Amino acid sequence: MTSLIPGNSLITDTPEEGRALAVKMSRLIIKATQPNEAARNKMRDVYANDPAMLISIGQVVATEFATIAAANNYWRK
Repeated sequence: MTSLIPGNSLITDTPEEGRALAVKMSRLIIKATQPNEAARNKMRDVYANDPAMLISIGQVVATEFATIAAANNYWRK
């Protein structure tokens, strides 16, 4: 199984890197949930054209980003 936390760390140098990590982690959890690439590709058109699903994707990224921000002590204020 692929690591769900790239580099096994939530620590990033900047908020921008943290946001990129959140997107990456969100993509990895989708892949882990549906490991069949053909099935994911088949569904891509459905969620790409459904505003509610796109909003849900944004919520997943936001949750991951909140976790990363906390791990980084909000970039060491």
